[in-house]
Amino acid sequence: MTRVTVRERRLRWAIPKDFESRIDGLVVRSVERRAKYILLRFDTGTAILHLGMSGSLRVLTQGTATLLHDHWDIEFEGGALLRFHDPRRFGSLHWVEGDPQQHPLLAKLAPEPLSPGFDADYLFRKTRRRAVAIKLLLMNSQLVVGVGNIYASEALFRAKISPRRAAGGLSRAQCAALVMAVRAVLSEAIEVGGTTLRDYVDASGVPGYFRQRLYVYEREGEPCRRCATPIKQVVQGARSTYWCPSCQGVNRIKGPRIKGPGIKGP
Repeated sequence: MTRVTVRERRLRWAIPKDFESRIDGLVVRSVERRAKYILLRFDTGTAILHLGMSGSLRVLTQGTATLLHDHWDIEFEGGALLRFHDPRRFGSLHWVEGDPQQHPLLAKLAPEPLSPGFDADYLFRKTRRRAVAIKLLLMNSQLVVGVGNIYASEALFRAKISPRRAAGGLSRAQCAALVMAVRAVLSEAIEVGGTTLRDYVDASGVPGYFRQRLYVYEREGEPCRRCATPIKQVVQGARSTYWCPSCQGVNRIKGPRIKGPGIKGP
């Protein structure tokens, strides 16, 4: 059984005034994820959560004092408390009855990057006749979900593909290499708890350690870990892109050699 307390409704989208009454007294049947959305499934509907840029969830003990920017709580029988903290208020909380996958936020999402649906054939098919830079397309949630700015830069480095290359110019072999690189980067990042650049921590308050394995991201001017060429930086779609002009130059975008996890790299 649950009880909801909302202290701040003005998130990215306002939390409806009747939100508490829809959940109070219900039982959470399952917890799922779709892209960057967390789904709490109840008997009569689903709560869809998004952390935004700076949001975090904590499992605490009921009665724990609130801090500034603690916007809502879900209390459970037994004394546990799920608390949402978000200084920038870019996160969101929605309630949907029926199939949550049909909600406008989820309905058009592409395959998960670690799912069978994201493979070389899919990527090759989706990139045909696309003039957009592959880095920008890789971050588009209508192509694949969950590949953010850091991991897109890192995957393209491992695949030896220039981030500025037109997506439609990739060969099938290059698409296969990029899929492998995306999966490898994400799997390694998950293994070490993600990437903490500034304030990211996991649900236990522990930072992610994938930053120590980054080859290009935020390493402008530093020597490439493969060839010692200084890493370059450019802005694409209002986001910083980092790459090695030697390893990822136009003459070096043939099939890569992908190795296993760790700083030894590809």
